[in-house]
Amino acid sequence: MALNSMVGNARDHGLGRNRGIWATLHLDPTLLLLLLVLMVGGLFVLYSGADRNLEMVKAQVIRFGVAFVVMIVFAQLDPAVFRRWSPWLYAAGLVGLVAVLVVGVGAKGAQRWLALPGLPRFQPSELMKLVVPMMAAWYLSRYYLPPTFSRVMAGLVIVLLPMFLIVRQPDLGTSLLVGMAGIFVVFFAGISWKLIAAFAAMVSVSAPLMWFFVMREYQKQRVLTLLDPQSDPLGAGWNIIQSKTAIGSGGIDGKGWLQGTQSHLEFLPESHTDFIVAVLAEEFGFIGVALLLALYFMIILRCLYIAVTAQDSFGRLLAGALTMTFFIYIFVNIGMVSGLLPVVGVPLPLISYGGTSSVTLMAAFGVLMSIHTHRRMITA
Repeated sequence: MALNSMVGNARDHGLGRNRGIWATLHLDPTLLLLLLVLMVGGLFVLYSGADRNLEMVKAQVIRFGVAFVVMIVFAQLDPAVFRRWSPWLYAAGLVGLVAVLVVGVGAKGAQRWLALPGLPRFQPSELMKLVVPMMAAWYLSRYYLPPTFSRVMAGLVIVLLPMFLIVRQPDLGTSLLVGMAGIFVVFFAGISWKLIAAFAAMVSVSAPLMWFFVMREYQKQRVLTLLDPQSDPLGAGWNIIQSKTAIGSGGIDGKGWLQGTQSHLEFLPESHTDFIVAVLAEEFGFIGVALLLALYFMIILRCLYIAVTAQDSFGRLLAGALTMTFFIYIFVNIGMVSGLLPVVGVPLPLISYGGTSSVTLMAAFGVLMSIHTHRRMITA
């Protein structure tokens, strides 16, 4: 009788032999479906943004395929594996960031890549988008929550050290994403509002110092352009002005797929990468943007559900931080394209052309699925 009860409990919690194919594959079907819809829609927008370049679309499909494989592999790993390897991955990431500054490969005025023999060129900073929140969650989850002041400070050091190294490359956009990913872990651990207010005050006080001693000329120019794009309409302000023109000209229902003028007449720069949401807004209008945001919102809701139902502090902190990092991608990209934030080179998740960000994001979704599908049986 006891054995039958145990088997019944296992089946009730989806842990028996009849737990279903999705649990066996360690994939979340709801999240998987939403991601597929987003990717397929993104390919249609990319085809238009790339001026009907089918080869670019095919390359993006291949990148998505690689990203899906990475997601599936990460989903198979038990969260305990991520917890165990967090310190080692963090240390390897720091070594990689230092190596970039010393022997890294430069392009377009930035030194962000490593070229190791036998391996393709890669950016160690992309690895840190996953590793920094993983390391912060590992450290804080080892102690009772909420953390003490000293442990909060130690958690911030874990976050700020790679941020500083990435800013030196320079890569302000990636450093912000890495920093926010780690800070969300510290925030979700349960710090007091007094500490939050103190941190905000510290950032406010240090802002003038950053302007004069940390920020480079091109970064200052981006802030000045945000405040007054018309000051240099044919130079630094061109991107924002054309992007806002494309968004506004779309109206309610847009001009129609492949009918956008700003992108196809080459007024809109980077129409297949950072500014691709302007292409969507021009061709599908307010309705198209609203549908995209609704899809993003459903993905975020599902990920937050996974975070809330995680069974340990490490899983909850890590899942919550990865979810909010995905949100920051969306917020920063749409904010900069709309002229509400400075241009920092953050792609629109799973819509913009590019492989590195897609692989990183899908790896994060794989971690979320791992946390959700490796839950232990809870007996009565």
